Amino acid sequence: MAVRVAMTTLVVDDYDRGIAFYRDAIGLKLLADTDMGGGKRWVVLSGPSGGRLLLAKADREAQRAAMGKQAGGRVAFFLETDDFARDHAVFIAKGVRFAEAPRHEAYGSVAVFEDPFGNTWDLIEPKG
Repeated sequence: MAVRVAMTTLVVDDYDRGIAFYRDAIGLKLLADTDMGGGKRWVVLSGPSGGRLLLAKADREAQRAAMGKQAGGRVAFFLETDDFARDHAVFIAKGVRFAEAPRHEAYGSVAVFEDPFGNTWDLIEPKG
C-alpha cells in the first residue's frame, strides 16, 4: 500500500483574509477558489515544492473556538525553505510576525511565526 498525506485543512474566519496571508505574505500559490454555494468555497493553496493547504471557513462556534488551537498550543504547521535567511527577511518585510528570534538547532535553522488565525508555524531550513 502506498499512501501520502495529500492536504491539510486549516480553519479560518475569512477565506479572503486567508488567501491574502498565505498567498501574498507567505508566497503560496492559489490552486483553487471555487464557490460551493451557501457561503462555502473550496480554497486550496500550495507551495512551489508541493504540499496543499485547504482553507475552511469556520461556520459555527465550535469551529471558531478551535481556530489557532488545532495543535493544543504546540507548533501546528511546518514550512520548509532552502534559504532560511532570505525567506525570514521576506516574511518580515511582508508583515509576518515572528514569535521568536531565529535559532540554529541540530536539525536546522528555525523560527516560529504566527498566522492571522492564531496558528503557529515553524519556518525551517533543515540541515543537509
